[in-house]
Order: sequence, then structure tokens, then C-alpha cells
Amino acid sequence: MRRKEHESLRVGFKALYALGQVAQSGACDSAMVFVFFYYTSVLGLSGLLVGGALGIALCFDALIDPLVGFWSDNIRSPWGRRIPLMVVATPLVFITVGLLFSPPNFHSRYFLFFWLVVTSVAARGAVSLFNVPYVALGAELSDGYLERSSIVAFRTIVGILISVLIVALAYSVFFSGRGGLERSEDYPYFGWTAAGLVFGGMVACLFGIAGHAAALPQARFAKRSLMTRFFNEVGEIFRNGSFRSLFFASVVIYAAVGLNVTLNNHVDVFVWDLRPEAIQFLTYGFFVGMFIGVPVAPALGRVMEKRTMLLTGIVLLVAAWLVVPLLRISGVYVAKGISTLPALLVSVLVSGFGSALCTIAFPSMMADAADEHELHSGRRREGLYFSGLSFAAKSASGLGVVAAGIAVSLSGIQHVSSGGNLDTPTNAMIVGLVTACGPAAAALCALSMLFLMPYGINRKRHDAMIVELREKRAASAHEMSEHSCADIAEAAC
Repeated sequence: MRRKEHESLRVGFKALYALGQVAQSGACDSAMVFVFFYYTSVLGLSGLLVGGALGIALCFDALIDPLVGFWSDNIRSPWGRRIPLMVVATPLVFITVGLLFSPPNFHSRYFLFFWLVVTSVAARGAVSLFNVPYVALGAELSDGYLERSSIVAFRTIVGILISVLIVALAYSVFFSGRGGLERSEDYPYFGWTAAGLVFGGMVACLFGIAGHAAALPQARFAKRSLMTRFFNEVGEIFRNGSFRSLFFASVVIYAAVGLNVTLNNHVDVFVWDLRPEAIQFLTYGFFVGMFIGVPVAPALGRVMEKRTMLLTGIVLLVAAWLVVPLLRISGVYVAKGISTLPALLVSVLVSGFGSALCTIAFPSMMADAADEHELHSGRRREGLYFSGLSFAAKSASGLGVVAAGIAVSLSGIQHVSSGGNLDTPTNAMIVGLVTACGPAAAALCALSMLFLMPYGINRKRHDAMIVELREKRAASAHEMSEHSCADIAEAAC
């Protein structure tokens, strides 16, 4: 039974549901962030090869997301539409993430490249198999304009907590001390530990939500083949202007995020000369900004529209990625080591707060767009809608990672790391890295605001849509009941 606007989900249930966020936030957004540095500056693969391998994985991941979303929309089982795929994915995430950080001692860089491609494709594919139905399920839990933001907020808090835990283990336990990030023997232990933490959260989520998920409406069987329906339904969602606006905006934003995040460790080590113990405080600063932003976002949602909140988050990201990098490029700010922390902490606090606003607004707006789709077509397509958002994020992030690999290779920083002279990168190397990580990423992020301008679902329009949808659902249920009674009467005769 779909919950009404005024019915809030229990806090305990939302917390159990939110534990599933560990798959994306713990495995992809936290643990895998170390993969680029590990394979370039520790194992010695060129930035082009590592960027290419991770770009292939992200693009493959993006391509399967719509298929997973379509599949989860159309499953019929005693456990509902979403749970079967999530159950299959859970052990696969554990195994593939661990293997990604445990490459055999290959003597050929091409075998190492092949291992990176296969394991990163497998790991990201397994996470998608869990995460796409998981996020789609979140949109089904409530149709409330504000309650949806609350569900996303719970999910975001869990994502922050698992990210903080994995980052703390990385910088304070596995890679602590000067040169800690260059110790190859510690990466497998880190990878399997992170995989175990993620596995535990996924299992707890499944046990907590399985009963509720099984009671949600099931898919209806159709006469057309699945593949024919898939392409027709993809065309359906792209005919929705609200979906197109969110899709293309997310493509540009996540290309910027992929470029910025992939280069962060390189910039922190080679530009700011920070040790791992100091780098972790920058990560904590980012998450503090998110922690501040997560409860603020639903409150802002009561006084401003979701699109305005999203645009505000983007502006903050652009500012955070511009100020300190431009000061460094111009030579005004050339500090190194621990003295850089105050300025960098302010920057990451602002970017964390902006990211929180974007993280809350994007999925909540996509859920509203899915309601609009149902109103026009009479069909629910949460799986395809959220897989479309995921497709945009991952394919664009893949382009960002490839761009980061090119930036590392062009800067020459690869040779600095492999030559052991970590303290003397040239000014040209520094400017190249900082420009790619900061101003270039900020320019892309700013461009996304143009795509958001046509998005037109506000609170008033959404409330009207929900009233009309409930009337249509009630009429449809009454019609189905009458047909069933007629069938029974005909059988009795």
C-alpha cells in the first residue's frame, strides 16, 4: 500500500533502509577513490592507462544501469520487485571490491591493466545491481514532497558515516605516516576491510526492509518482449522534459566531480605536500560540511523550491573549487604542509555543504519527475528514472576520470612519483594539476545550471499531481475490482 503524504515513515525503518547506502558511498565513493593513486603512483601504471581502465569501468557501469533499472521495474517475486537483485548483488560487491585492491604480482603492465579493467568493471557492476533497485525502492516508500527529502537525508547521513569510517581506517590505520599512501603491501588489507564493512551494511538493510518491500505493488506482465519494452520505455522517460533537465545537468556536474575527486590525492600529496594524517582532516572537513548541510537541506526545502536549493549547492561547489586553486596558480598563496590546512579546510567545508544540498535535491527531484511520468502515462518507472540519473553520473564521472588520467600524464607528475623525488615537482606540474582539479572542474559545474532552468516541478504543481494521481489510482483499483467480480460471476455461471 502506498503511503499518503501525511503518513511519515518510522525513524527506525528509514535508518534500516538507509544502511543500503553503504554500497555506493562505502565501496564506490570512498574505497575506490584510492584506486587511481594506488595503480598510478604505487603500482606504476601510466595515468592514461589507469584513467582509461577506470573510464571503461564507469562507462560499462553506466550502460548497465538502465537495464538493471528496467529489470527491477518488471520483476515479479514473493519478495517484490527490488529485493531479488539486491540479494544477488550483496556477496558480489564484497568479493569484487576486495579483488580490486589485491592484484597479483604481474610483471607486465598490460596484465595489470587487464586486471584493473576486469575487477573495476565487476565491482562497479555489482554495486549497481544493488544500488539501482535500492534507490528506486526509496522513491516508492513515500509520495510526500518533503518526506522524500527526509528519506534521502537519512541515506546521506549513513553515506557520510561509512565514508568517514573508511577514510579514517585508510589514513589513520592502513596508510598512516609519511609515504603511507605509497606502501603497496597495505592496500589489499584496506580493500578487504572496506569490502567487509560494506557487506555488513547491505545485509542489515536487506533484513530490515524485505518485508515492507514485498508488500509494495508488483509489476504487471505485458505481451511485448522485454527488449522491445526496454527501448520503448527509455524513449518514454526521455520525452519527459523534467527528466531531460535533470539528466543533462547531472552529466555535466558529475564530469566535474569525477575530474576533481580523482585528482584530490595527487594535489594533496604533490602540491600541498600533506601527509596522510593531515589529508584525512580535509576529508573530515568535507563530511562536516555535509553533516551541516543534510539537516539544513530539508529545512530549506520548506522555504524554497528544490531547484533553487540545487542551484545554491552548485554555486557553493564552484566557489569552493575556484578560490584557493586560483590563489595558488597566481602565486598569491604558495604555502605547503600543515600550514595549508586552515585555507583548505574552509574550502572543503563549503564544498561539503554544497554537495549536501545537491545530494538531497537531485534524487528528490527525480522522484517528483517519476510522479509526473505516471500522471501522463499511467505507469511507474522509478527504476528507469533513477538508473537514468545513475547512468548520467557514472558515464560523466568516467569522462572525468579519463580527463584526470590525461592531466596526470601531461603534468609529468607520474615521473616524479616513480622517481622517488616527491618533494620537488616543478611549477608547471603544480599549475597543471591545480588547474584541472580546480578551475576546469568549476567551469564544468557552472555549466550544469543552464540545463536546470527548464525544470518546472514546484511544490504547488507536485501537490496537484499527487491529488490527481491518487484519484486515478483509486479509480483504477475500483475498475480492477469490478472486473474481478465479473470474472468470478462468469466462472460461477
